[in-house]
Amino acid sequence: MADEENLQPSAGPTDQDQPTGPQFALQRIYLKDSSFESPGSPAVFQGQWTPKINFDIKSKHEKLQDDLYEVVLVLTVEAQIDEKVAFLVEVHQAGVFAAQGFDGPQIEQMLATVCPTILFPYAREAIDSLVLKGSYPALALAPINFDAIYQQQRQSQTDQAAEGNGVSSESQT
Repeated sequence: MADEENLQPSAGPTDQDQPTGPQFALQRIYLKDSSFESPGSPAVFQGQWTPKINFDIKSKHEKLQDDLYEVVLVLTVEAQIDEKVAFLVEVHQAGVFAAQGFDGPQIEQMLATVCPTILFPYAREAIDSLVLKGSYPALALAPINFDAIYQQQRQSQTDQAAEGNGVSSESQT
């Protein structure tokens, strides 16, 4: 026979069970927009496939409500053969992220580095899928170091601010 005590619902979480400190969580990942154009087909399929690939990446974010942010990673890939566009593909991979307990600079860095790092594999897969459906060879984009990009942008902004104040970055120590 079972103990009556074991049949009672357990007490809810106490304040001691609640996490303390900063919290970061992925809420949802989704494809916000995608497009594929193949203006060079079918002629492009007749010759040797040695394309010149142009790649562009952007990231933007928006605060949805307290501690909730949407981050959109925009990847654009263009393949050219003999200066003619074979295909153009663009993907807007998005996610909703919860970030609580971080200060402004920490949030900015997370939205610019951590979130795009999470979104990139999904965007890369979406681009590859669209390219394959267009009857082109697979396009495997190399991983991207968003931390390095963020640091370069911050350094560039610091350099521009220093130049605007008439101070060269070389004279600062």
